[in-house]
Amino acid sequence: MAQTDEFGEELADFVHRIAELKTARSVPEGDLRAVLDAALFELDHAAGHLWPLYERLVTGGAPAPSAPPGDRAEHQLLRALFQRFPLAVTLVDREAVVRRMNFAATVLTGVRAGYATGRPLTGFLAHADRAAFRSQVAAVARGEGDRSLVVRQQHDPEARLRATLTALRPTNEPRIVVLVVLQPVDAEGARRMVDTASDGGAAAPADAVALPDLTEATRHAVLTDLLDSMTTTLLGAPAGEGPDELLSRAAQVLHGRFTDWVVVDSGAARLRRVAVLAPEDAGTLAESLAKQDPAGCPLVVEAARGGSMAVKVRPEDTEEFGRDSSGDPVLVRANVSSLVCVPLTDARDGAVRGVLTLFRTGPRAAFSMAEAQAVDVMARHVALALRQRA
Repeated sequence: MAQTDEFGEELADFVHRIAELKTARSVPEGDLRAVLDAALFELDHAAGHLWPLYERLVTGGAPAPSAPPGDRAEHQLLRALFQRFPLAVTLVDREAVVRRMNFAATVLTGVRAGYATGRPLTGFLAHADRAAFRSQVAAVARGEGDRSLVVRQQHDPEARLRATLTALRPTNEPRIVVLVVLQPVDAEGARRMVDTASDGGAAAPADAVALPDLTEATRHAVLTDLLDSMTTTLLGAPAGEGPDELLSRAAQVLHGRFTDWVVVDSGAARLRRVAVLAPEDAGTLAESLAKQDPAGCPLVVEAARGGSMAVKVRPEDTEEFGRDSSGDPVLVRANVSSLVCVPLTDARDGAVRGVLTLFRTGPRAAFSMAEAQAVDVMARHVALALRQRA
C-alpha cells in the first residue's frame, strides 16, 4: 500500500511538472536551453524510474525500511548549525516547497522565513528558471544524485545564483528532502552575503537609540500624494465625460509611478476591456491584452463575481490572468512579480461596476499591504464616481 501511494505521488508530481514545462515555451530564447534540459530529465525519469516502479508494484515489491531514530542533542546541534551557517541554505520537499530556511537565505531572498515556509521556492525565481529548478529538485528527491544549476531571483534578475542540490533523509521526515545551497555567482555578492549573515546574530546595544524609519515615512507620503491625485482627477473630470473616459483617467494616475501595468475592465456579468496601460518595452503584449476577453482571466472573473480584492506576490499559478494571442500565459510574458486585482464596488448598493488590475514586473518591489489598502480605497472612490455617470 505504501509503494502504491508513493507511485501515485510520483506520477502526480510528474504530470504537474510536465504541465509547467508546457507553459515554459514563452520564455526568452536564451533561456530555452535550461527548459530543454529539464524536459529531457523528465523523459529520462519516466523511462528509468516510473516504469520500473510500476513493474515492482505489479510483482508485489516490499516497501523500503524507515530510517533509524536520531539523537535529540545532535538534532539541536544540527539545527543551530543550520541557522548560523554563513551560506544561504533551504530545505525543500520534492515539489520545491520550503520546509526550513536559515538566516542567510532570508537575507539573500529578501523574505522572512515564516513567510517562505510552506510556499514553493520557485515562486522567488525568475519564470524562465522555475521549471528547470523544480525538475532538478524532483530528480534529487528521487535519489538520482546531487545537482547544480544557475538561477535568478525574480526581484533581481541580473544577479545569478548557483543552486546546489543534495538529498537528505531527516529522521522526523517521512520522505527524502532536498538541501538547497544558494551562492551568488560573483565573488563580491558572496562576500556581502557572508558578512551580513555573520552579523545577523548580534544583538543590538541596550542603549541604542531607535531612529525614525525614513523609508516608511516616505512611502506613506507617496501613498498620500497618490490618493490626492486620484481624488483630484475624479472630481475634476468633465461632467459630460462617459464612464470609459473616467476609467481611463483613473488608470493614468496609477500608471508609471505606482505600477507598471494597469488593466481596467468594465461591468460585472459581462466584462469588457476598457484600458490597458503598459511599459514602453511591452511590445505586442499590450495590444494582445487590449483585445483579450476578460472572461478568459480567472482572476478578473473571480473579483467581479465575489467582489473581493486579491493581492499576490510572485504568483505561482501562471494561468490566473489567461493567455495572450499567441497562447502564452500573460503573467509569464509580462514577468509579473506581484499584482493587485480589485473590484470597483459601489459602497452604497454593493454593485460591482468593473475590475482594476495592477501588475508590477521584474525587480520592482512587490505591492505591500499598505499599498493594496490604498488601491482598495481608490477603487471604491472610482466606483462612486462611475455611479454618478451611470
